[in-house]
This record gives sequence, structure tokens and C-alpha cells, in this order.
Amino acid sequence: MANVFAKNLSSKQVMATDGTEIGILFNIVMDIKTGDIIDLIVKPDMSLDTSRYKVDEQYILLPFESVRAIKDYIVVDKNIARGLATENISM
Repeated sequence: MANVFAKNLSSKQVMATDGTEIGILFNIVMDIKTGDIIDLIVKPDMSLDTSRYKVDEQYILLPFESVRAIKDYIVVDKNIARGLATENISM
């Protein structure tokens, strides 16, 4: 993934690969030793069912591994964001 400045991520809309609006990026969790981003802290959309996400007070935490693209939106894989392995999902 290309380099993106943190200031360009502020208040960016977060969407799932299936088009579901997840919410607005509030903050990030970062490993200070390595500089790796661990989680995105997202203020969830009012219509989003947060029961399947890792929740911290009024925010949801999405693992950075779930990020698929950062352009006009931050696009995440909903299955990874919910902590589900894609191999375990039957279609």
C-alpha cells in the first residue's frame, strides 16, 4: 500500500468492500516501537450493528490488516474487520 500521511486520514469515511458504511475514522492505534498501525478507531455509523465488532466505549476497533484501500474512503474487508477468517465463511 502506498504511503499516506496521517493528517489525510483524519475524519475519513470508512466503508466495507460490500459498500456498507461503517463510520468515520476517529483515531488510530500504533505500535510506538515499530511505527506499525494496529487498529483504526472508528465512530460507527448510527445504522451499523456493532455487535459483531470489537467495541471500545462508543467506538469500534478495526484491525489495520482489514484495510484494502485508502482513497476517498478507507475501504476495509468486513470479515477481517469483524475478526472472522475468510476461509471459515461459507457462501
